[in-house]
Amino acid sequence: MATVAFHTLGCKVNFYDTEAIWQLFKHEGYEQVDFETTADIYVINTCTVTNTGDKKSRQMIRRAIRRNPEAIVAVTGCYAQTSPAEILAIPGVDLVIGTQDRDKIIPYVQQLNQERQPINAVRNIMKTRQFEELDVPDFADRTRAFLKIQEGCNNFCTFCIIPWSRGLMRSREPESVIKQARMLVDAGYQEIVLTGIHTGGYGEDIENYSLAKLLWDLDKVEGLKRIRISSIEASQITDEVLDVLKNSDKMCRHLHIPLQAGDDRVLARMRRKYTTAEFASKIEQIHKIMPGVAITTDVIVGFPGETEEMFRNGYKFMEQMQFSEMHVFPYSKRTGTPAARMEDQVDEELKNARVHELIDLSERMQLTYAQKYVGQVLEVIPERAHKGEAGSGLIMGYSDNYLQVVFEGSEDWVGSVCKVKVTEAGVNECRGQLVRTLDLSHAQAVNV
Repeated sequence: MATVAFHTLGCKVNFYDTEAIWQLFKHEGYEQVDFETTADIYVINTCTVTNTGDKKSRQMIRRAIRRNPEAIVAVTGCYAQTSPAEILAIPGVDLVIGTQDRDKIIPYVQQLNQERQPINAVRNIMKTRQFEELDVPDFADRTRAFLKIQEGCNNFCTFCIIPWSRGLMRSREPESVIKQARMLVDAGYQEIVLTGIHTGGYGEDIENYSLAKLLWDLDKVEGLKRIRISSIEASQITDEVLDVLKNSDKMCRHLHIPLQAGDDRVLARMRRKYTTAEFASKIEQIHKIMPGVAITTDVIVGFPGETEEMFRNGYKFMEQMQFSEMHVFPYSKRTGTPAARMEDQVDEELKNARVHELIDLSERMQLTYAQKYVGQVLEVIPERAHKGEAGSGLIMGYSDNYLQVVFEGSEDWVGSVCKVKVTEAGVNECRGQLVRTLDLSHAQAVNV
C-alpha cells in the first residue's frame, strides 16, 4: 500500500486544508504515516505570514527530501503560492501547488509516477472567485471540529501578505456549510469552530445572506452543542451578530478579535479600519450582552514608525481592554507589502524587549480572567489525557469561555460534556473537579 506523510505549518486554516488533502489520498487507498518515517509521498503545507514561516517551510521540505530521496515531494499552502520558483529551486521538489486546485493533487501525483518532471501548478490566485469545496468529515484526535466557511481577504493591511497568498474574499455556499455541520454532528462532534482567512467577512459576497444568518442556521442544527468563531474583526460584529451572541445558547462565550495595535497612529499606518475608541466601544457592547465573555486578540509589536510613546499608549489600551489572552508577534517584513518599504523600521532588540513586555501583560491578564471562575461550575468537553502527567488519571478540555481545564477523569469521557468546578486558576491551564458528566446521547446525567 502506498504511503503519504503530511507536515503542516501555520494557522488553523492550513490544518483544515491538510485534513482535506488527506481525505483525497485516503479515498485513493493511501495509508497515512508519520512525517518522521519513510513515506512514498510527502506533502508539506507551508506558511508565509512571517519570515520564520518561510524558513521553517524550507527546512521541512529539505527534511522530507533527506528522509526519502525517492519520494514524491509536494509543497502546497501560502509560501508555495507566493514563491513557487523559490521552492522549485530546491532539488528534490516534485510538485508545487498553491492555495487552490488542491483537488487536482491526485492526478498530478499519478503524472509524476509516470514521468518525474517537476510540476509548477500555481496559478494567479487573484483571479479566483470560487470557494474551493474540500470536505473534512472528521478530524483525527480532536473533539472540536473545524469548519472552513470562507477563503481570502480584501483588506490589504499594509503589513500583510495574505491577500497575495490566499486571494480575495470568497464565501462557501450556505447549504454546503450546513451540510458539513450536520455531517460533523453525525460523526459525534459537539463543538464546531468556524474558520477561514477572514472568517467574519463571511457572506459579504452573497446576496441576502450574512454571517449572522449563517449562525442562526447553524443554531438550528440538532445535536450541535457549541459554535465558536475562530476570529472576527470588531467591525464585523454587527448588531445582527450581537443579537445571535445574545440569544443563541450555542454561541461560545469566547471571541478572538484582532487588535494589532493600541495606538491610532499605528492603526492608520497599518490600514486597519477602526480607531481604538471604536474598538473599545464594540468590546464594551459585547461584554454587556455576554457577561463573562473571554476576548482574545492578536497584537503586532514594532510596526515601522512605532515610537516608545505609541507603544506605551498601546500597552495602556490593552490593559484597559482586559483581554483574556493576547497572541503577540514581532513585526515581520514581508516583501511586496507597503510596510516593508516604510523607512522607520524598528530595531530588532527593541522589538523583542517590547514583545516580552506584552507577553508578561498577557499572562497577567490571563490569570486575572481565570481567577474570576474559581469556585464556578463550567461545562468542559474533554479533548485528551493531560500531556504533562501521563498515567495520572487527568484529562483536559476547554470550557465554552476557552479556559483550559485539567481534572481527574476517564479518557472514556473525551468528547462528551462534563460539568467541572474550577478549583485553581493558572496562566495556561486551570485545575478543576468533576461535578458530573452529561451523556447527551442518552439525554441523562451521570452523577459521579
